[in-house]
Amino acid sequence: RRSREKRTRVSAILPAGVSCCWGRRGHRSGGGSVGWREDTRVSVRLAFAMLSRAALVSAIALKNSAPLSVGLLHASRPFHTARPCLAPLPPLPEKGGKVRYGLIPEEFFQFLYPKTGVTGPYMLGTGLLLYFLSKEIYVVNHETIAGACIIGIIVYGIKKFGPKAAAFADKLNEEKLANAQGVKDLAMKGIEQAIESEKKEQWRVEGRSFLFDAKRNNVLMLLEINYRERLLNVYRDVKKRLDYQIDLQHLKRRKEQDHMINWVQKNVIQSITAQQEKESIAKCISDLKRLSQTAHAQV
Repeated sequence: RRSREKRTRVSAILPAGVSCCWGRRGHRSGGGSVGWREDTRVSVRLAFAMLSRAALVSAIALKNSAPLSVGLLHASRPFHTARPCLAPLPPLPEKGGKVRYGLIPEEFFQFLYPKTGVTGPYMLGTGLLLYFLSKEIYVVNHETIAGACIIGIIVYGIKKFGPKAAAFADKLNEEKLANAQGVKDLAMKGIEQAIESEKKEQWRVEGRSFLFDAKRNNVLMLLEINYRERLLNVYRDVKKRLDYQIDLQHLKRRKEQDHMINWVQKNVIQSITAQQEKESIAKCISDLKRLSQTAHAQV
């Protein structure tokens, strides 16, 4: 009867198309220890299937109600091959979320606390374990003892060598981060230099209008200088010509005066006779004597 009940429960749990032939307790149709081991493996698979289904349902519920950890979000995210979103993504957390007993996430307890209270998650885990054991979904055997020993050794190794391994891993991680930060700093420095160069070029472009204004003023000044030089040359040429005309008139007048003086002098000399010349000389001598006497008298 127990085997029939077990087959009924397994058939209800397994998906359609999957069947399993059970014999007596601990034996399959082949009999012997091989059948017992196969039963144990099927039980473990069923347990993992139920746990994965429960985790998936819890993850979906947590996704709709409370913030999730990275692992649960990735577990509940459907697979798709569409084009990825190009929006900026939040940075990945450097450290994992808080867990209890090294495996169970803290969000699971926070999700059950409002519905079951503080002891609800522990009672759920204990009840599931007792249910699996009582219904012989999971059968305790030598593999269970071996698994417990292996888990104990793993836990002891983690407790014993975990801090040293974590320190070594942190050191490697810090070195990688330092190298990445160095590369990032070099890239940032290059980008900052490029930005400064671009700003300088923009400043030069902004000052180009002043440069063009200065060059335009210089061209205008050169044109003005050339214009004034040409005016000066014209002025000098006109002045030279006017000076030439004035000098020519002065020369003509001077020549006329000289000619007139010479003509008058010549005519006057020709009009004077010898007798007039003697009288004029005598009169001059008498005038000189009179002047000398007057000068002696005054002395």
